[in-house]
Amino acid sequence: MGVGFYLICAAFAIVAYLIGGVNAAIVISKLKYKQDIRTQGSGNPGFTNFKRIYGFNGWALFVMLSDIIKAVVPVSIAMIVFGKLYDMGQFGAAFTGLFAMLGHCFPVWYGFKGGKAFMTGFGTIWFVDWRMALIAMVLFLVLLLIIKYMSVASCISSVACPILLAFFGAESIAVLIISAASALLVVIRHKENFKNLKNGTETKFTLKKKEAN
Repeated sequence: MGVGFYLICAAFAIVAYLIGGVNAAIVISKLKYKQDIRTQGSGNPGFTNFKRIYGFNGWALFVMLSDIIKAVVPVSIAMIVFGKLYDMGQFGAAFTGLFAMLGHCFPVWYGFKGGKAFMTGFGTIWFVDWRMALIAMVLFLVLLLIIKYMSVASCISSVACPILLAFFGAESIAVLIISAASALLVVIRHKENFKNLKNGTETKFTLKKKEAN
């Protein structure tokens, strides 16, 4: 690959990281509720903790959709650009999605203290392989319905993605490596949840208006 390829990679990585770092949970908690979601509940600035603290309402849905859309925008553009220029659309989507996830986890805007990137990753996988995404989504929903632990459902469905991608056939080994790295990122970001599960203190997910803390 020429210099142009690496410059485009760098451009998409930077833009995706910066967009991924914009956190709706932090913004809404401060503007609407005059609090910082990072000081409430589990301290995680994501949909689950936001819903737990402020209830399952329109703002919680906005947070969830924002976490997804901030990946969809740069990832979809990257898929088109890399696809047309290098016939590497799948690589462009996976690569850009990983940096959007890193931005969500380690945002420069908020002192590098961010969320767990599952929803941002969810917005990415549809552009990598829709079959992988569909199966992973069904697996996630089934697990969430049965065991009611968002952390477990998120991690298992994330780990399933590179396995499914290998089964369906990836564009290149680089795509598989990026997919595995993205899944690993989600798992690592849930390490506190694993401790809570071991201690029996992990909160189960419900659709109640507001969960008990």
